[in-house]
Amino acid sequence: MATGAAGAAAAAANAIRASGVVVRVKPEEFAKLLARARDPLVVRAKGGFFGKKHDYLMSYKGLAFYCTADEPLPLPAGVELVVAGSIYMPG
Repeated sequence: MATGAAGAAAAAANAIRASGVVVRVKPEEFAKLLARARDPLVVRAKGGFFGKKHDYLMSYKGLAFYCTADEPLPLPAGVELVVAGSIYMPG
């Protein structure tokens, strides 16, 4: 049983290393970063139970920023949007 737990922990660590640094922020902070970004690319997916949450992911200055919102976020004109089936965040 300990081998299974160690394997799961190693898999989680590998997933984090593969995804790089992801910073979870509140929707208000995500909107501020989005307003500062030039030519932003945003990935959006519905998440949560019955798809009631809205997940967003974007890169800014080498870091990936992620947020979950109860309502869709207003996106500024010029945002390149990718609609995904889901966004997986390790841990």
